[in-house]
Parts: sequence; C-alpha cells; structure tokens
Amino acid sequence: MVPSMASDAEAHAPRLPRIGTLPAWRDAARRLAAARVEPERVDWGLEGEPAPFFAAPLDDLPEPSRALRVPKAFPALLRTLVPERTHRGMALAYALLLRLQSEPGLLGSRADPDVAEAEGLAKAIRRDIHKMHAFVRFREAEGDAAPGARRAFAAWFEPDHRIEEAVGEFFATRFGDMDWRIDTPEASILFRDGALSYEARANARPEAGDPMEQLWTTYYGSIFNPARLKPDAMRAEMPKKYWRNLPEAAAIPDLIAGARARVAAMQAAAPTPALIRAPEEDAMKMPAQTDLFGSQTLAEVAESASACTRCPLYSDATQVVFGEGPTDARVMFVGEQPGDKEDLAGRPFVGPAGQMFTEQAEAAGIDRDDYYVTNAVKHFKFVQRGRRRIHQKPAASEVSACNWWLMQELNLVDPELCVAMGATALHALTGNGAGILKRRGGVERTKDDRPVLVTVHPSYLLRLPDEELRAAETAKFRADLERVKELLAA
Repeated sequence: MVPSMASDAEAHAPRLPRIGTLPAWRDAARRLAAARVEPERVDWGLEGEPAPFFAAPLDDLPEPSRALRVPKAFPALLRTLVPERTHRGMALAYALLLRLQSEPGLLGSRADPDVAEAEGLAKAIRRDIHKMHAFVRFREAEGDAAPGARRAFAAWFEPDHRIEEAVGEFFATRFGDMDWRIDTPEASILFRDGALSYEARANARPEAGDPMEQLWTTYYGSIFNPARLKPDAMRAEMPKKYWRNLPEAAAIPDLIAGARARVAAMQAAAPTPALIRAPEEDAMKMPAQTDLFGSQTLAEVAESASACTRCPLYSDATQVVFGEGPTDARVMFVGEQPGDKEDLAGRPFVGPAGQMFTEQAEAAGIDRDDYYVTNAVKHFKFVQRGRRRIHQKPAASEVSACNWWLMQELNLVDPELCVAMGATALHALTGNGAGILKRRGGVERTKDDRPVLVTVHPSYLLRLPDEELRAAETAKFRADLERVKELLAA
C-alpha cells in the first residue's frame, strides 16, 4: 500500500453526483492520490448521503502536479467498478489506483485479494448490464401529436447497480429511430430527437396494462413451443427477479401448465408418428410440479444436457460432451463439435485438434485457468466406414437445436470474450458463419452482444497437406490467440 502523507486526523468523504459519477470520481481520486491519502481514510458516497462530521473537504488538498500511471486495462475495470451499488467498487478502484503507482503489473496478479475482489464485482456489473440489454421492454407513451413527429416509448427497469450511464449508448444506437425514456428507481435515461441525456430523479414503477404489452404477450403465447420447454434453462437465462417487469412472464405459468396437453395435441395432429424412445430417454417428460425459479449451476445444466434429444444426433453418439473449465472464466473458446476421441472420453478438446489448440494456446501465453472450452454442437456427428467413424459437419438445424445449451453456458460462465474457432462456432455465436477466412482475426458481436474473436478451427490446420502452408497457417492461428490477452486488457 502507498504510504500516506496525510495526518492521522485527516479523512475525506467525497460525495459524487448521481449523474456524471465516473468523471467526478476521477477528479476526486486524482486529488486524493496526489496527497497519498490512504484508502481507509476515504469514505466514498453520493450526493445527499450523510458524511462523517470530521471529514476534511477535498478543496484542502493540493492540485495534482503530475499524471497518474495506470495500465490499459484499468480504465475499463474502473468503468465497471464505479457503478457498484454499495460504493465498495469506488473504494476498491481507489485502492488499486494507489497500488498501481508502485506495482504496475498488479492487475495481472489474479491471486491478489484486491484484484480478485475487483474482478468479481466487475463481473457482477457486466452481468447486470447484459440483463438490462436483454430485459428492457418498451411501451408506447404519449408524444408530440404534430404531423411527422417521432413516436415516443417508455420502459421501466430495476438494475442491481447504478448502470444507467453505462447502457445509454447501447439503447441510443439500437433505438435511434424513435424517442424514448427508460426509468429506474433512481434515474432516467432520455432520448429525444437524437440527443441522449440522463436525469437523477426518483421514479415509481408504472402500472401494468398496455395494449402493446397485451399484443406482445399474445404473440409470445402463439410462438411458445411446448415440445421444447426446458424450465431449468428458462430460469437460468431469465432469472426470477426480472419476471415482474416482463409482460410475457404473466403468461408463462399457464403455458407451462398446459404444455403436456399441447404436446399431445401436436402429436395427434402430426402427419407422421413421433420417434419411439425409451422412457428414460424421453426429454419431453415433465414433472407434475416444476419450479422455474430455483438457482441453477453449470453442473446442473450439464446434467440436463446429458439427456438431450433435441436433434437426432443423440441416437448415434456415445454421450453428450459438455463444456469444461472454470465457471468464472474470462474467455470462452467455442469449437464445432466433439470428435471421435471426445465422444469416447466425454470431454472436449482431447483429440488431435484439441491437443493442437492446447499447444498453441500455451505458446500464446494464455493461462488455462482463464478459459472455458466448449462446442457449438454437443454430440458427435459421423458416418461409419468399417471400423472408423468419419466426422461429418453438423447441419444448420442441429447447430440451432444445440444453441440452447451454448447460450446457457454463456449466461452462467459470463465470459468477457468469446473466441469462435471455425465456421460452425461462428454461426452459433453470431448467426452467420460464412467467409471464415476473410473474417478471421476480426472482433464481432455475439447474438447477445458479447465481443467474439474470429479464427479457424485447429482441425483445419491438421487437414492442410502442404507442410509450409500448414506452418504459415499455424503461425496465423497462434497470432489470433495472442490477441486474446490484448483484447482482455483493452
């Protein structure tokens, strides 16, 4: 810890504005750090919150005489720490700022208690941002009645943290063709005539009931497929606390209650008989009472996936091969499907292509503790030729059916970065797998708006017959993997 030059009696209690918190934090932190005020002598808070009566004003501190040194990764970490609800994120960010002046490589020490706690808080903030992106529902509001006026919409959301300023640009980009406002209990995000603004104000949850919401709920019920109902996956992707603000949530209990009857009606009306399965393999069997709201772990999702019959591949493969790695991994590598070795072992990336990936990842300096590996398709697709099982590329329908499990892995691991290895993985993550060689090395966005680095599958390298070409392509693959650390730092 950087030693303090402040007296034992000197303490400070910065009270920051609710809107513009991040720049205000930066200004206060620069003054405090210039005077080497120890973190335990700083009580961070927002305007209107009580402060210790003995706290000295920041104006008593000298103006900073020099700039503070921080690594490239710190500003991004700071943006996710400052919105933390209890102000612990602000305090932790300041403690790290002081330590970075004498320990420039601190953020790379994930075993350090401060760094580990900061990464945990930052992950919670990123998850909160992701959920707000996914679960905001607009309703039409009264707007300007003049001819040609833009339609106006309003939405309500209850975030866990103070993330309004972190999400404003996302909604302005996505819904830039209309006027809207998003209210939270403490603030409002406003978009009028193309201008984005924020207001700190107390808001109350609006009354339910809106013609557009009723129309959306009716539409949701019409597209609900009872034959693909997976309550465990539903509650993992849509946690209970968000349900009361989602209009379609009111319809879900009745849809679930009638799911078995609707499945029976669909089977009766089908032109061809359903596949005959052993009862223990029937993924459509539902318990009489289903708890949608319990917690679910990655291990529980993997157990559910082990009985998956969402596509025909389960009938020939030995077993489901689920993902593997730390549950809080910063990076998720996604391949195509398990191969022969993986199908027999029940583990991903243990065959020749997996071994090549592991070697190149180590050569690129990627720590195995930092990444999770999985495949877009969880069953091995092959054609039998004598004693050999020859790999076959999964069909788009099979990739789509298995996307259910991949999305749950993404939601529960919540990586900072995805790496799509090959066209099938790229299709599963972005919806488009065409032109992989032209897109390799680029950073795109997944369907749930996560960054995804594009590269080839290591099996592509093993299939190249020319040794020189294989060496050149392997070097390119390693260079793609080396970008992972750069992207995490940025």
